[in-house]
Amino acid sequence: MWLIAGLGNPGGKYRLHRHNVGFMAIDTYLASIGHPPEKKEHKSLTYSFKIDDEKVLMAKPQTYMNNSGEAILELSQFYKIPSQKILILHDEIELPFKTLRLQNKRGHGGQNGIRDIHEKLGTNDYYRIRIGVGRPSHPKQDVASYVLSPFSKEEEIELPNLLSRVCDGIESLIFDGYDKAATQLNVAPS
Repeated sequence: MWLIAGLGNPGGKYRLHRHNVGFMAIDTYLASIGHPPEKKEHKSLTYSFKIDDEKVLMAKPQTYMNNSGEAILELSQFYKIPSQKILILHDEIELPFKTLRLQNKRGHGGQNGIRDIHEKLGTNDYYRIRIGVGRPSHPKQDVASYVLSPFSKEEEIELPNLLSRVCDGIESLIFDGYDKAATQLNVAPS
């Protein structure tokens, strides 16, 4: 079984913020397969289904971004999912908008949700798709207010294509393995 978790903050006021692009990716994938039933468990909203013969548990932790590790740890322990079968989808300010990076065994890079997952799992041996949201264009805008703000109108137009690429990357990792999936995802956006 794979655990695929999108990071974000619960609640309607955060729904379309850059910090919630992990939730958006989960929602996009779920829509593409017909919205499997939602369950509330282990500090998360979860969705269980199969892709071909592979069991998948998708999750949106409800602990707020900075405490994402609590939910990931509980889910992985309850379902006995090893860290090598965990994929985290999250926003990344160090990557330009539309850029994706599939990575494994990396540092947290200052992303507080990832930092918490590293600490709670006691390892960085899990997969991540870093979804580029870029940095604030104005030098005086702080990063926290930037990631907790909505995408621009221009970005909103590009967002469906970006989220579709993330969904393709999920399946590629599961069925083709890390090397092929990384080759597919880790390209400069057009």
